[in-house]
Amino acid sequence: MRTHPLISQAKEKMEKSIEAIKNELNHLRTGRPSAALLEEIKVDYYGTPTPVSQLSTVSVSESRTLVVKPWDRNMISAIEKAIQASDLGINPVNDGTVVRLIFPSPTTDQRKHLSKKAKSIVEEGKIAVRNVRREIMKVIKEKKENGEMPEDDAKSLENELQQVTNEHIEKLDEVYSEKEKEIMEF
Repeated sequence: MRTHPLISQAKEKMEKSIEAIKNELNHLRTGRPSAALLEEIKVDYYGTPTPVSQLSTVSVSESRTLVVKPWDRNMISAIEKAIQASDLGINPVNDGTVVRLIFPSPTTDQRKHLSKKAKSIVEEGKIAVRNVRREIMKVIKEKKENGEMPEDDAKSLENELQQVTNEHIEKLDEVYSEKEKEIMEF
């Protein structure tokens, strides 16, 4: 059976919302470092603000250390300054060839705070998913009222849309569970 275009449109928008939330959660600093933490940090590269990841190799070394190895050694101090100026709250260690970022283990209070922040980010995602549902429901109701769609078809689409919405809300709950597990890991 072919999926109705309105349901396909809803699924596509809801998937984009989930991807945006996952991306935002990747930028949330947990005890475990990730190269995604440096994606937003820009370095002045000959007058052009350039992301750190485009100027260097970023890798995780050991369990709590991020290593930034610039391709152009002249950029090492600029990268170090950009990281210091960011809101990461980590002091970079420059050894002349690489910049190391040592992430301390978050305290229990910091973990609880990060978990709350992750929860609020996921709630924003749920709101976005529900907004998509509301938007598509409005279109279905308009089509029904204008006589473009029989009432039975409209009711069937509304039920299917609710089911799709519930599935995407569950996906967001799973995303949160994984992130919370990562945050609470020692």
